[in-house]
Amino acid sequence: MDFYLKEGGIRTSFEYGEMDISGDETYGYRPYQLMVASVAGCSLGVYRKILDKQRVNYEDIKVSADIVRNPEESNRITRIQLHFVVKGYRLSQDKLLKSLEISKKNCSMVQSVINSIKVEETLECIELTK
Repeated sequence: MDFYLKEGGIRTSFEYGEMDISGDETYGYRPYQLMVASVAGCSLGVYRKILDKQRVNYEDIKVSADIVRNPEESNRITRIQLHFVVKGYRLSQDKLLKSLEISKKNCSMVQSVINSIKVEETLECIELTK
């Protein structure tokens, strides 16, 4: 990966497209947003793969992230709370929770930050009726 200086920040390019990064949201994504997006995106992606392999009948999964930062330590992220909302038919809360534990152990981004950022996950099931 290559990163280049630009006005107000940094630019990089990937196969999908260009990305601007800056501490000022008017010039690009803030680094902490990218960190949280990496953790949440990886976690949700791994969770979905696990549920698909288990043939869980879900319609939708959403994850919301709440972040705690410490302004006295360079405003570093100290905690990421991921709240998963799974909508589907005949869902088993126990099975979904066990799958969430497995996904945390297999998410490379969560495992990369686990010793410096507390990552907590909660689950909400919404049972759909036909």
